Amino acid sequence: MEKLLNELSSECQPAYGVECDVAINAQVPENLKRSIPLGLPSIAENDLLRHFTNLSRKNYALSTVFYPLGSCTMKYNPLINERIAGNDAFNNVHPYQPIETMQGVLEVMYELEKDLCEVAGMDTFSLQQAAGAHGEFAGLLVIAEYFKSIKQKRRKIIVPDSAHGTNPASAAFAGFEIVPLKSEPDGSVSLDKLKEVLTPEVAAMMLTVPNTLGIFEKSIDEVSKLVHDNGSLLYYDGANLNAVMGIVRPGDMGFDVMHINLHKTFSTPHGGGGPGSGPIGVKSFLEPFLPVPRVEKKKDKYVLNYKKSKSIGKLKAFFGNFPVILKAYAYVKALGGKGLKNVSEQAVLNANYMLAKFKDKVDVPAGDRCMHEFVLSPKTLLKNDIRTIDIAKRLLDYGYYAPTIYFPLIVDEAIMIEPTETESKETLDKFVNVVNKIILEESCQEPQKLKDAPINAPVRRLNEVEAARKPILKWE
Repeated sequence: MEKLLNELSSECQPAYGVECDVAINAQVPENLKRSIPLGLPSIAENDLLRHFTNLSRKNYALSTVFYPLGSCTMKYNPLINERIAGNDAFNNVHPYQPIETMQGVLEVMYELEKDLCEVAGMDTFSLQQAAGAHGEFAGLLVIAEYFKSIKQKRRKIIVPDSAHGTNPASAAFAGFEIVPLKSEPDGSVSLDKLKEVLTPEVAAMMLTVPNTLGIFEKSIDEVSKLVHDNGSLLYYDGANLNAVMGIVRPGDMGFDVMHINLHKTFSTPHGGGGPGSGPIGVKSFLEPFLPVPRVEKKKDKYVLNYKKSKSIGKLKAFFGNFPVILKAYAYVKALGGKGLKNVSEQAVLNANYMLAKFKDKVDVPAGDRCMHEFVLSPKTLLKNDIRTIDIAKRLLDYGYYAPTIYFPLIVDEAIMIEPTETESKETLDKFVNVVNKIILEESCQEPQKLKDAPINAPVRRLNEVEAARKPILKWE
């Protein structure tokens, strides 16, 4: 166990320090001056370096292990894009400096909006949103303002039970009432059940295509027609866009509003909660309601337009998470249309290759074909009171970050795997062999290993219930 900095501290050793060039006798009011020392740890520079290096080696990250986190698209992101985003010419720009001095920044944003329109089949985009759920919230506010503008009172949102958890949460936060929709066993929409819940009060239906079981919505044309014939709108959750880029576009499927997770699909690492970016795309009739400011081009100059009378307003400081936007811009320009299509084709190929390796040994609720991800249900194979969480913990001992588990909720003991397009066949084969070994052998022959797992990790298994209900937020 790595010690804390305070435990490593010793007054007897030379300490790493920082020189301060601020005059000590600066005019600081007496009531604001410290009466006791800061109490910073006293650690030599080499010990400090070793401490943080050792901590970094305990992490599970894309740079060290395969990260098959279903629904999250945890793929390798080109490091060249990090270098581009770290360029001082962009980092030193302040969003409130004169517009004439930030034309390059605005050009990047303007061009990325156009590129995302092409990829998604939408008419216009806003890059301001800070994450996927933030994009959902913004899109739902746009929908609410649209119906308000045409004097229709529609306060319900249809959300399938296979949807991402943020869908109902975002809709509720935007002031809507949630109408749950029971899915078919493969997560697809039941047209008969959809007809039952489509009423004049429904503002929109939120849908993910492919769905959370990795299946393309085979009835999307019929779904779109039913929703629009009801006077409602169709919202696209872009979490699974990595499966369809260059192959099919949400706008062409009939979606009116959507968000894209730049931090999933377009080259920004998003472990640890950020940073993120969730641009929203809309059809032209919804453009007046997008957040301000809008980036516009007038002749040869880029400007920021705050004067949009129907806008839902400003949702984030400044214009969005620009470093994430910049990485997405570099990614799109480097790959082009053919390259983005190849990304999706390779992602789908890798997922189907893995699924073919699993399907004869582990139950696959949604069938033997998938898009970019798939769900396993080892429930019937698990012995000795072993559960999916035990498999996930045991994978850590083999050096793998575990896939998403217990999601989607409609599958018992779910294991959701998304290999992405950036992993090699050798990596996929090794992972499949380990998962099969744990499920088919260890759960029967060495169940205690799974119950005790992880055994070799720096931290042993935690009590999840106690951690959730009684979190330790401060070290005493």
